[in-house]
This record gives sequence, C-alpha cells and structure tokens, in this order.
Amino acid sequence: MNIQLSDNFRKKTLGAIFSIVVFIIVYIMLLILAIMLTALCAYGGIMLIVNFPKFITILLGIGLASFGIIILFFLFKFLFKEHSVDRSHLEEITSKDYPRLFGMIEEIVVEVGTKFPKKVYMSSDVNAAVFYDSSFWSMFFPISKNLQIGMGLVNTVTEQELKAILAHEFGHFSQRSMSVGSYVYNVNQVIYNMLYENESFDKMISGWASITGYFSIFVIIAVKVIQGIQWVLRKLYDYVNLKHLALSREMEFHADQVAANVAGSLALQESLVRLDLAQHAYNLAINFYEKKSDDKIISENLYQDQLFVLDILVKENNTPLKNNLPLVALEDLRKYNKSKLNVDDQWASHPTTEERVNALIEINITKDSVKNNLAIDLFSNDGTIEKKMTVKVFYYSTFDKDVRRLTIDEFKKEFIDDYNKNTFPKQYNGYYDEKNIIPFDLSEITDFSQIEAMDRLFAKEKVDMVYSYISIEADRNTLNNIYTKKVPIKRFEYDGKKYMRKEAGALEVKLDAEMQALKAEIKKNDIAIYRFFYNQAKIRGIESELKTKYITLFDEDMGYEKKFQLFSKFTEQADSLGRATSDEQVEDIFREFSELEIILKQELKQFLKKNLLAQEITKTMNDNLSNYFEGNWSYSKNPDSDQEYLDTMFQAVNYYYYFISRSYFLSKRDLLDFQIALLAER
Repeated sequence: MNIQLSDNFRKKTLGAIFSIVVFIIVYIMLLILAIMLTALCAYGGIMLIVNFPKFITILLGIGLASFGIIILFFLFKFLFKEHSVDRSHLEEITSKDYPRLFGMIEEIVVEVGTKFPKKVYMSSDVNAAVFYDSSFWSMFFPISKNLQIGMGLVNTVTEQELKAILAHEFGHFSQRSMSVGSYVYNVNQVIYNMLYENESFDKMISGWASITGYFSIFVIIAVKVIQGIQWVLRKLYDYVNLKHLALSREMEFHADQVAANVAGSLALQESLVRLDLAQHAYNLAINFYEKKSDDKIISENLYQDQLFVLDILVKENNTPLKNNLPLVALEDLRKYNKSKLNVDDQWASHPTTEERVNALIEINITKDSVKNNLAIDLFSNDGTIEKKMTVKVFYYSTFDKDVRRLTIDEFKKEFIDDYNKNTFPKQYNGYYDEKNIIPFDLSEITDFSQIEAMDRLFAKEKVDMVYSYISIEADRNTLNNIYTKKVPIKRFEYDGKKYMRKEAGALEVKLDAEMQALKAEIKKNDIAIYRFFYNQAKIRGIESELKTKYITLFDEDMGYEKKFQLFSKFTEQADSLGRATSDEQVEDIFREFSELEIILKQELKQFLKKNLLAQEITKTMNDNLSNYFEGNWSYSKNPDSDQEYLDTMFQAVNYYYYFISRSYFLSKRDLLDFQIALLAER
C-alpha cells in the first residue's frame, strides 16, 4: 500500500520533532546550569568552612552546598520514579481463543505492510486503540505496539466496519511519526513528575530544612529557583503538546486513508457516525446499573443490554436500519447543533467526525467484496466474551455474595420503566428535552379565545427555535472566553465571516440581543401552550389543577438557585478544608459547616415530605439520612471520627443535590404528563 503523505502531514511531523528537540536543548541547559551551580555552591561551602572554621560557618557551608544539590536532584528525580500500568480492566485474547478475529487481523497486517501487534486486548467500552509499553528508555530502543478492541464497539458494527476501524489503528502502526508520540509521552511524564509528583521530594527537603534554621534559608531559596524552573516547564509542556496534537490530527486523516484502502470508505464512514449513538446506548445501560448499586444489582450480559437500549433509541428517533444496525446520517449529528461559531481547537487530538467523514467521501474508495454480517460473529456466539467483559465492568461488585445479576428479560422490563420515568411524552416532539418552561405571570393570562393547534405549538420550527437559543448561548459564552483571553484563540469564524479576538466583545453583545429576542419568542410559545391546555382542562372542569401544577413548577424554578447556592457553599468549604494549613483554619471551616448544616437538615426534611419524591427515596437513602439526623456529629480533632463525620455529611449533601434536580424534574414531568392526559380523555 502506497499512500502519499501530504505536505501538511510532513510539516506537522517536523514541527512536533522540532518541539521535542527544543525541550531536550532547554532541559540540557537547565542541567548544565544546575551542575555548575552545584559545583559552585559546594566549592563556596568548602571555602567558607576552611577559611572560617566555626560551628555556624560549618552549618552555613553545608546549607550552601545542599542548595545546588536540591536543584540538581529535582531535575533528575523522574529517573527514580517507578512506573506501573494497571491493565486489570483489559482481557488479553489469543488466536487460539478467536481464530476468525485473528485471521482478519493477519489480513490487515499483510495489506497495510506493518507488524502484528505484540498483544491484543479486549476492553469493555465503545472504542479501539493502539498503545505501547512506553518508558524513558523506550525513546532509545524500538517498541512493540498493542491493539485494544472495545466489546461495546464490536457489539455495534459489521465485520466490514470492524475491519475498517482496525485498519485505521494499523494505519497508526505503520506511521513512523507515531514514534514521535512515544517521545511526547515520555517528555510529558518527565514534566508532569517535576510539576506535580513532588510529595516525597517536598517531604525530603522539609526534613532537611527542619534540622536547623541555617539549612532552611537555603531550602527556601532553592524552592524559589525550582518554581522558576517549573514555570519554564509549563511553557514547554504547552508548546510540545500543541505541536504533537496538530500532528495527531493529521495522523488521523492518514490512518483513515489506510482504512479506506483496506475496507472501503463507506464502511468507516457509517461506523464513525454510528459511534456516538452506540456510546450513548452503552452509557445509558451503565447509568441504569449505577442507580441500582445500592440494591446490589449488576448485569448478566451488559452487551445484550446495550443492544436493547440501542433498539429503543433507534425506534424513538425513527432511525433507518442497514444490516440490522442503525444507519445514522451525518445530518443527524447536526440536528441539535445550531452553532455558527467555528473555532480551530488547537488542543483537540482528533478532527471532528464531520471533517473525517467529508475527507472519506472525497477519497471515495469502494470495495466489491464486503462482509456485512455482525462483527460479533467473529467471536464464539455463546456470549462468553460478553460475559467476561461484563465481569470486568462490575468487577468489585462480583465479590458480594448478595449481588443479583439481571437477565436480559429482567433488564428490559426494569429499564423501560426507568426510561419512561426519566423522559417526556413523545407528543412534545423533544420541545422540553433541553429546556424548562420560562416562568410567566398566570394571572395576566386572561384571553383564551385565540388558541393555536397543538401540532403548530410543537412543530419542528418551534423545536429548532429552542435549540437555536441553546447554541447561541453556548456561542456567546465561548466568545466571552475568547474576548477575556480565557482561551488562547486569536482568530475565529462566525457565520462564515472571519473575526479577530478584539472583535469578539462586539459580537457577544450582538448575540446577547439575539438571545433575548429568541427567548421572548420561546416564552410567547410557552404561554400559547398554557392557553391551549387550559382550554382542554376547562372543558373537564379541572383548570385549577392545571394552574396549580404550573405554580408548583414556577416555585421550584424560583427556589432552585437558592437551594443550589447552599450546595455550592458546602463544596467551597470542602475546597478550603483541602487547602487548610493550620488547626485554627480547620476549626473555622468546621464551624462554618455546623452553621450550614442547620439549613441543610431543614431542607432535607422538607424534601423527604414531598409526595413526588416518595418513590425516588430508597431504603438506603432513608437509613443514611436517619443516621445523619440522629447522630451527634461535631469536630473532635480525632482524625477517624472527623473523617466519618465528613463522609456522612457529604453523603447527605450529595443526596440534597440529587433532590434539588430531581424535585424540579418530577414537577416538570408531572405537569407535562397531566397535559397529555387531557388529550387522551377527549
């Protein structure tokens, strides 16, 4: 296979290599300066002791010599760090286990003209990746690459699509520029160690400084010098990584070309646009079990669950099928994204899916022979591998003898019940999925003569209006970040027109005006919806009940911010506790906790009385809150009891946060369900 590298690819490769050379030069210069400084300090210390042999000068001489040694050791300490990689979440597989899969891998290896992976692993997620066993010394010796295949991916692609995805990964195998990634990885490890992994180093120099005040003087100066070195390292980190990420984006396009040559453009296109949906289905299944953790419920086969959830999403969105899998169109990815802002994200390691798909369409390589059977057929069809990877996901729960595994039939029933509880009726056409009803004064709505039809109230243009508002708000916030230099972007594009950073402020003001106008239109539609359902309720004589539900929801809306502020105060105090350096500071923080807890307990007890929340509060929640309410919790200066106090309190704080959001959601759904019920009674 002979794929010509683009000029841009070569340019980015040279840029990445140059950045590594710059790092090496700067690091060597720092080392030389540190060695010279150490030698001078040692010489100065010896001369001080020799010429003025007194007890004080001996201490000062040793302290001066240690000044240089501390800085030199700081620059070398990364060499003594032990590297351990946890791969317990992966399952190594062999050709003996899955000959058909390894046969396909062998075909790709031959066609791409690269080496077979050192090891092949299965992971639980919706992904495939290449990784290597990288260490400091691997920068100087050849390294073998490993292949990782996600079970959640295999579960949702055809054999041809899996071949395309793996060919993409083998495209990385064949890229000599991937060696640059190994260098960048190790450069990052070195810099990260010197910036953040300093606990043992800090402990060592603190111990040295505590011997005598004379030593501490030189330790303080050494720390200031080290902080200067760290400033240089942060700048180098940004520089090296920006250059490498620019190369990474080009490497993705090149690997896509390899995949298209092996399996055809279409196979990779269709799998790429489906991945978000497959990931969403996987996440929904995982989230379902996370909510069941208190009840000690796990999955028997997570990947059967994923397919069931995928089927629900397909039916809900009217997505067509091809080869028994959803055929997601590129337009579906843009469906709810109305953004007009185009910013070149320098920190992105991959191009966008749309950019990759458009590049594949341009290549347009077709294959006469394709295998459209499901990729899972490459494995034995008894579900062994799915169950193995399911165990990996729920690894720690499997040790509990009381754990219960849901069969697929049990999952279907319980998931549908849970899904229906957490979604809004389809009749609203997604109008309320990402928006809340804008509060208005019900007493001012007196004219119910002009009523719009329901299909117009929830028509596509009304839903688009909601998502346009959301996108404009996001664009405005991004522009604010650009204008205030919170993000390092000098130029950008909006609605096809190019702008400089200094113009972002004026554009932000313009977007804010658009937002307010759009919000007024949405509010107008919300009022029209109220009028429509008020008339429906009035026919049945229950208009006061509808009005009460609106008032309840608006009260929830008004109280939400105040309640959330209480939660924020707890998190702020927790952050302060983590930074506290004295007993007095810790005591002040616990005193503040005690005052906040008075309000917290009152609020929690109010939530427990709410009828709408009754079904949401589990026995575990009730027991934990009872323990919190009834316990005599206070700061005792005993580490064990104080930690128990903090754990119990923040468990209650997390329940409080859950109750805030859940209470609003349930009030909203109660109103929306009530309105739909009015239509059913006609």
